[in-house]
Amino acid sequence: MTLLAAGLLLFLGVHSVRIFADDWRTARIAGMGPGAWKGVYSILSLVGLALIVWGYAQARLAPTVLYSPPVWTRHLAALLMVPAFILLVAGNMPVTRIKAAVKHPMVLSVKIWAFAHLLANGTLADVVLFGAFLVWAVLDYRSARQRDRALGTLYTPGPVSRDIVAVVVGLAVWVAFAFWLHGWLFGVRPFA
Repeated sequence: MTLLAAGLLLFLGVHSVRIFADDWRTARIAGMGPGAWKGVYSILSLVGLALIVWGYAQARLAPTVLYSPPVWTRHLAALLMVPAFILLVAGNMPVTRIKAAVKHPMVLSVKIWAFAHLLANGTLADVVLFGAFLVWAVLDYRSARQRDRALGTLYTPGPVSRDIVAVVVGLAVWVAFAFWLHGWLFGVRPFA
């Protein structure tokens, strides 16, 4: 559990700099240059992610069960992942109507992903992992919306075709994860 906690602190800590120390971040970027900042940010994020994966894998070997969710929560979690994948794709596309409506679809995707997994998993490692991401996503979304209001940021809706692409690609990725990749990567098949 120590590796998982360390990984979460590092990964989410790096991703929280803009939430808690935006002025410091701006000063570091100005001092280091954007390329160096992105390099350090990326390296720290990758190390944090590696620790999360390693720590979570270790914690799953001797799980501490906090609650036992009913089987139907696995199916609900799988269905909640449909909008999560669509939002994830929309968040990585330029100007979509989805982005114009929700402003930060990738962060909203993380919220849904974390909440869905908390519904379906009841071990200590799951609560720590998905709970930490849910708290981070709530704080990050709030911070990003405050920045948008302060800066007067407007999100222009793009053509409907981009939203169609986001929905189709999101659904395709969901199918791949739900029926193949999730089981292969994590040893859990959502519909098994």
